[in-house]
Amino acid sequence: MKRLLFVMLAFFAMVTMQAKTKTNAYLMVYFADEDHSLHMAVSLDGYSFTALNDNYAVISGDSIAEQHGIRDPHIMRTPDGTYIIALTDLHVFAREAGVRTEQWERPINQYGWGNNKNLVIMTSKDLINWKHSLLRVNEVEGFEDIGCAWAPEMIWDDQKQAVMIYWTTRFGNGLNKVYYAYLDPTFTKFTTKPQLIFEYPKNNSYIDADITKGNDGRYYMAYVSYDQGSGIKIAEADNLTGPYTYRDEYVDFEPRACEAPNVWRRYGTNTFVLMYDCFGIKPPNFGFCETEDFKTFRNLGHFNDGVMKSTNFNKPKHGAVTYITKKKAKSLLKYWKKHPNHTAKLIDLGM
Repeated sequence: MKRLLFVMLAFFAMVTMQAKTKTNAYLMVYFADEDHSLHMAVSLDGYSFTALNDNYAVISGDSIAEQHGIRDPHIMRTPDGTYIIALTDLHVFAREAGVRTEQWERPINQYGWGNNKNLVIMTSKDLINWKHSLLRVNEVEGFEDIGCAWAPEMIWDDQKQAVMIYWTTRFGNGLNKVYYAYLDPTFTKFTTKPQLIFEYPKNNSYIDADITKGNDGRYYMAYVSYDQGSGIKIAEADNLTGPYTYRDEYVDFEPRACEAPNVWRRYGTNTFVLMYDCFGIKPPNFGFCETEDFKTFRNLGHFNDGVMKSTNFNKPKHGAVTYITKKKAKSLLKYWKKHPNHTAKLIDLGM
């Protein structure tokens, strides 16, 4: 009887602790064209976001990337509480920034626009102190001649108990497609050879995949299709690694080009937010819509022309959202107010 009472007390103590540490705020990562560095913003309600460090970079791309700049950050939290950020090792304006004499790292006629070879991985327990490493995709057998490694994203695979990373790759100057592999427990190397996650049924590129487990237990992959300009489509599968079923319709509400879909759930609801980078408008902005079933979407407009607000920043690029506690959100705001770092190098793009 005493043993049963002890087990029950331990269970209720665990539930109480979990309730106290429940993640009920949001952390957004994004980058800026002007500095090719990592930016962060927090939200206590999922509608209004405030940039840390006065919207200056929290980590300079020059300090972590071989090309002296990063793009396309994605963030996730593992079950043990480790935060991981994956980024593209690429500086589109490296020549203008004075860190490269040529426009691209390699010849454009052979490797295409924005050619690069690496992904950057960062890990942290407190969202302030970070370790970083490079995933050299072109060192994987069979991938030596890739033309790019862009827009990495990650998801925890419950069955494999490992992080699955997936990103856009093309071979030489061919079509862009999305490949996936698994990371080792240190998140510094692949444990599997990259494989194609989705065979696009049309002879066009597709990029920027983002995979979410829906309310029905199925997996939904938002991605960018180039069938008619650049817009967001959804593919679906019963299993994380597919096979994914193609759906032809676009789900974004943009009359102009958009990319970089990212999906996150609103706390306490069955509602998912689909966020995307509206790079076809000036100035660029994020667009938003909501769904419960990944079939019907409601338009929320852009930052600051609807319910979504960015309080102290504009022109964010390629964002992603994860979950933190309100206590952590407030502590991050407090930390960056006490320790401002406004040293990132900016490029005047005339925007």
